[in-house]
Amino acid sequence: MKRLHTFLLAVWEFVVGDDWRTAIGVALTLALTALVAAVGASAWWVMPPAVLGLLALSIRRAMPGGRADLAGGPPRHEDLGQDLGQ
Repeated sequence: MKRLHTFLLAVWEFVVGDDWRTAIGVALTLALTALVAAVGASAWWVMPPAVLGLLALSIRRAMPGGRADLAGGPPRHEDLGQDLGQ
């Protein structure tokens, strides 16, 4: 049982990783692709714009002052040196 738990935890960490929002976006995009394919339409076009959009949102959140910055607003000057290990 412990091995199963460890395996499932490793899979969760691999899939979700640091950004659960991107994981949810990928799952929703896969569901939308399946839905479009189920109605008989060509579904190849769903994934490329979704990947570009998710990538853009992920980069935006990772940048200083992005939505992941809980303090809000641009970083303070004294905080910039800490990010560089100074």
